[in-house]
Amino acid sequence: MQTILRYNLLLVVSFMLSVPAVAQVKRVNNCNPMSRTQSPYGEVIYEYDYVDVQPQFPGGDCALTNFINKTREYPYEAYRKKIQGRVLCSFIVNADGSVSHISVVRGVDGELNREAMRVISEMPKWRAGKQNGNFVPVRCFLPIAFRL
Repeated sequence: MQTILRYNLLLVVSFMLSVPAVAQVKRVNNCNPMSRTQSPYGEVIYEYDYVDVQPQFPGGDCALTNFINKTREYPYEAYRKKIQGRVLCSFIVNADGSVSHISVVRGVDGELNREAMRVISEMPKWRAGKQNGNFVPVRCFLPIAFRL
């Protein structure tokens, strides 16, 4: 009985070692023409989740934080109602470094969500991500905090 178990285990291990692991590199999104954050033309957009070189805000993470703090304005009604929290946004850094397809992944309040999207839409061009030496569009996530 133990020899059969060892043989089966050996078979499973050898099978796992012979099959190469393939990571998901590309995601295909079919655009919804009714969505404001997607392209109105319904074309297929290719964006990468994992790349060799990640996109970077000009000046790095410290400059990104400074840009957000300088650009972000607390909406009056949300401030008056003492609404606070972190809005998680998703966007694509295109091959030319421009930012597009901004959406809220996890929101707090309608006004805070709109303000977070506005801040991202005003970002300057990023240094684009690279895959196999070519500039490619990359999906990025960015939390924007609103605290009183």
